[in-house]
Amino acid sequence: MAFTLFGKKKDGEKAEMSFIDHLEVLRGHLFRSVVAIALGAIVFGVYNKFFVREVLMGPTHADFPTYKWLCKIGHALGLGNVMCMKDIGLKMQSTTVSGQFSMFFTVIFVGGIILAFPYIFFEFWRFVKPALTKKELHKTRGVIFWVSLLFFAGILFGYFVIAPYTVNFFANFQLDENIENRWTVTSYIDTLVPLILGTGLAFQLPLVMFFLAKIGLMSAAFLRRYRKYAIVIILLVAGIITPPDVISQIICTIPLLLLYEISIWLTAKVQKEKEKEEAQEWS
Repeated sequence: MAFTLFGKKKDGEKAEMSFIDHLEVLRGHLFRSVVAIALGAIVFGVYNKFFVREVLMGPTHADFPTYKWLCKIGHALGLGNVMCMKDIGLKMQSTTVSGQFSMFFTVIFVGGIILAFPYIFFEFWRFVKPALTKKELHKTRGVIFWVSLLFFAGILFGYFVIAPYTVNFFANFQLDENIENRWTVTSYIDTLVPLILGTGLAFQLPLVMFFLAKIGLMSAAFLRRYRKYAIVIILLVAGIITPPDVISQIICTIPLLLLYEISIWLTAKVQKEKEKEEAQEWS
């Protein structure tokens, strides 16, 4: 049985594509995405000292913006130094010959992905777009903007909120005073990079729920039913990675809860639209 997909003719009509043709199109999208990542990596490579010292190693510095903001908020609220994080005073080491060299390529590669993300998604969208109907295209208008916006919002939240809390927690955690925390630089990178990228992807939750609702795999009732469990999980995560004060936990928890509530709202909206369309079909 032949496998066929759809492309677009010059007149706008859909035309069948063979599986091989489909792979050729996909290869073009992947190639352009790789080029975009390479260009982003070059930018990070040229300015590597700034990105490594000021950005990547930023959460290890006592003057990191998050630490200063939280301390000022604590003083403004009359809490004294409760929200001021301890000085990390952390020195890292590279224990392998090529450790720092490997880290350099990891940093520029991940940086390239972050910078090129909107274009990567744009290529993905161009790939799936011909298979959508006009009605589906109309309903997904602006998807590239919203996906990119949520991704960068997640990256910023992960970098300025999750990362400094995590670094500060593990830097000051000791089982015994005789045990000194001295991290390897590769361990630091392997912890921080997935954390920040993961937060960027986690912020896609509302859009993921939106599309799952579109294809009938998710409902607002399901999300409402398990809301209490989601809240408990979010609070536990916030309690683990933040200092033991309520304000810090709230700062970390509110955006994640907000994303969950937006997901419920979007899925409910999709369900109402489906019910309205079905009612029109029956009338």
